Amino acid sequence: MCAAQILLPQGSARCNCKGGKIRAAEARKRLLTAVYHSLRDPSVIRYRSSPRDRTAHSGWSSNCGEGFSKSARLYNQAFQNLTSCEARRLGLAASPHFSLVKWYLDCVSDRGEVAILYSARVRWRGIGLAYSNLIYTDGAAAESASSMRSLKIRRDGQQILVASPQLDAQGQWTARARPVERTVYACESGSVVWNCLQPAASVSLSVREKKLAGAGYAECLTLTLPPWKLPLRHLQWGRFVSDHDAPNPDALTPDSPTPEALTWIDWEGPYGTSLVVHNGASHDGASISATEVAWRGGKLRMEEPLTLRTGRLGSTILPAAPALSKICPRSLFNVEEKKWRSRGILETPDHQSRGWVIHETVDWSSD
Repeated sequence: MCAAQILLPQGSARCNCKGGKIRAAEARKRLLTAVYHSLRDPSVIRYRSSPRDRTAHSGWSSNCGEGFSKSARLYNQAFQNLTSCEARRLGLAASPHFSLVKWYLDCVSDRGEVAILYSARVRWRGIGLAYSNLIYTDGAAAESASSMRSLKIRRDGQQILVASPQLDAQGQWTARARPVERTVYACESGSVVWNCLQPAASVSLSVREKKLAGAGYAECLTLTLPPWKLPLRHLQWGRFVSDHDAPNPDALTPDSPTPEALTWIDWEGPYGTSLVVHNGASHDGASISATEVAWRGGKLRMEEPLTLRTGRLGSTILPAAPALSKICPRSLFNVEEKKWRSRGILETPDHQSRGWVIHETVDWSSD
């Protein structure tokens, strides 16, 4: 039976007897359980994007249509009607606390081929949802695939091993610089913790039978409050990695070419913060734009940008995760993301390095 067809017994919500309340709660549990499993549909959605057709989704699976969205909406309504006592009695977690763990891993070859993998797990209102996404380009139009299952990620010493049968991707990230961790934002309601596990990495990756090797990056972001409640209006993020010789005391592999790593976060809104990390050292007072990052002691120029993804989340990411689109507020649909691959030239007083940059801007629209 489709989860959307499971209904509460007629008049059960109005029954005041103990047995009636239990029957109503059990009916809600059946609804919650059925919808929970329907939300974990592992169907994979694939699409291509290009500067001329930035939101083309003609290849989507029909499994993520109206029935799927209705299931998510019913779960949301049923959860709101479930009391704490009913949840404890029936073994359901009714905690309203939010949790999001999002992995980001990338690789850029010497030729400029790009593979980006996202993996996220969200827990909110008693359910857990998973999502993964792949962006790949050989320098032409970017291809993308999504799945309602997370990546299989395993950390083994200095290595991160990743696999996804749904996205037809697997790879190995080997750290070449020490990790950096910062609490970007914290309040009574929750926090945002940024863990840059591999500011620079050597990557070997297979994507749809295509082999890719090059310099890469890996991070994990943990949020304990919903993104739409962050005091944020404009975000800039990026990373630069180069294998060219440079004085890097933070390198893990002294016998190989020394990697140079630069990462930045610029957060504007009611709460503002800016962070630049160059070869393990943090720098305040940086100037950050879509084409340049400058700090005391260095500057990165970004040239020849190639668009990897652009558009509002309502047309780029959320259509691939209809459950999230029904649980989350509509304001999330208006968040606009622009992501690029650019050539980077990093200059300091004593050297110059060239490499590839992955960078993005994210805008929270007030519309």
